[in-house]
Amino acid sequence: MRFKLIVLLAVFTSLLSGCGYNQIQINDEQVTATWSEVLNQYKRRADLIPNLVSVVQGYAGHEKEVLVRVTEARASVAGIKATPELINDPEAFAKFQKAQSELGGALSRLLMVSENYPQLKADANFRDLQAQVEGTENRITVARNRYIKAVQDYNIGVRTFPNNLTAMAFSYKAKPNFAVEDEKTISSPPKIDFNAPAKQ
Repeated sequence: MRFKLIVLLAVFTSLLSGCGYNQIQINDEQVTATWSEVLNQYKRRADLIPNLVSVVQGYAGHEKEVLVRVTEARASVAGIKATPELINDPEAFAKFQKAQSELGGALSRLLMVSENYPQLKADANFRDLQAQVEGTENRITVARNRYIKAVQDYNIGVRTFPNNLTAMAFSYKAKPNFAVEDEKTISSPPKIDFNAPAKQ
């Protein structure tokens, strides 16, 4: 009787260890941690924008459209609640990604404005803020890459057998991931015409 109980316990333990529940938890925690880092870097970028706008405005006040666009894009990002549930909702995640992309584009246009203003480019505050923004953009890229990898590991875990059975039992679903903005455009190769006249 005792032997049967030990065998039954061993079988139950082996089934439990092979169900993938613990691995799903580990992968889910990794996704949450890497998402926090993405949010930290996006917040750092958003915090730099008011100072950058202020410095640019001092030299290029008539570039109002660019300044307004950056301010509006920042407000749009601030209006999206980046709750932990966001990474489980593909629609909310896509909306968040779109807002961040618009902010990144507006910020790039703002930095390009400096090319028209030599005094602005020479301003120490502007140069410092520009370096911080560029560094933050690099950190965002690194954080997003880590998040993409963590989501990939999690999604593979909840979609492959036998973990998918555990995932179904506990309602774990695949998480949304960052996507390329205009996938159609970059999927077609650029047209290069060697016979076209050179631009002077």
